[in-house]
Amino acid sequence: MSVSVEATPVEPSQNHSAPANTAEAQALRPHAEQAFAAELAALAAHDDRPRPARWKLSPWAVATYLLGGTLPDGTVITPKYVGPRRIVEVAVTTLATDRALLLLGVPGTAKTWVSEHLAAAVSGDSTLLVQGTAGTPEEAIRYGWNYAQLLAHGPSRDALVPSPVMRAMAQGMTARVEELTRIPADVQDTLITILSEKTLPIPELGEEVQAVRGFNLIATANDRDRGVNDLSSALRRRFNTVVLPLPESPEAEVDIVARRVDQIGRSLDLPGVPDGADEIRRVVTVFRELRDGVTSDGRTKLKSPSGTLSTAEAISVVTGGLALAAHFGDGVLRAGDVAAGILGAVVRDPAADRVVWQEYLETVVRERDGWKDFYRACREVSA
Repeated sequence: MSVSVEATPVEPSQNHSAPANTAEAQALRPHAEQAFAAELAALAAHDDRPRPARWKLSPWAVATYLLGGTLPDGTVITPKYVGPRRIVEVAVTTLATDRALLLLGVPGTAKTWVSEHLAAAVSGDSTLLVQGTAGTPEEAIRYGWNYAQLLAHGPSRDALVPSPVMRAMAQGMTARVEELTRIPADVQDTLITILSEKTLPIPELGEEVQAVRGFNLIATANDRDRGVNDLSSALRRRFNTVVLPLPESPEAEVDIVARRVDQIGRSLDLPGVPDGADEIRRVVTVFRELRDGVTSDGRTKLKSPSGTLSTAEAISVVTGGLALAAHFGDGVLRAGDVAAGILGAVVRDPAADRVVWQEYLETVVRERDGWKDFYRACREVSA
């Protein structure tokens, strides 16, 4: 016997046209389908290509939403992901098949960001999310129980509490599982039947939930988490793995950081990014050189610190610097505003990383033309 599961509506993601004075308008970080509702609507209006069952957009339009473009009426679709087009096309195509999608990469390669925007473009709802941790229980993926109802009336439909995955199966939508390899192995394997048989048994009721067309699942995992809770071979076969790389060039990384900082800054009423373009480039340069273990000109070998120095951390450093400039400066991002953030990102191990940082300051930053102010600011916070 099959059972349909009525999902409890999540108000912020269901009302994309709410007036500006609602709680949604005051959200610190709106969901992707809220923040980019106008772009999604414009794409839907111009999208005349075939759409898989229950998809809001065609695969072509989903890829355009992530990579950016200009529609025939002049509407500009901003890029959500800056990287190889083929990676996005493979990810979108995977979701149109019966295989789940695993986004794999080092920390800070926009796995969560991409998964959210994929779900928003495909299903119009990115909130069907399971956050993976070492303590994630099986109920988070399958279903749980309202124990008051369970004790009063025994197992019943009313006592059942569907997980985000169960809700996605019943409604033909996209579910998301973040940090899959942090979830205990026995809980991970709960997904095997869901992904292979497209069904979720409920033995307590003698029923099951069968996935309807349109259902799929996006999981994310970090390269550096390999060995924490490795996926079983049975589960890994159920996924098509797409590796998200670090930005190929400094220019691409600067563009990513500038775009995200501008988006975050507007939500926090911070100064515009153009005033801090030089400092953004410096932050990216420092992170890339220490991450790669060599200066950008290839002449000097460097020791790398223990941290990842990811693009996401660069965004955090610049955003923090903009806040300092806005609240304790003249609103213009300068070296002194980002120096402390860089120190905090680089020196994770107080002993080993501080040696790496000091050596980099004295052998590279000190001798670099036009970086004297940056050197002095970093020396000051490092003292």
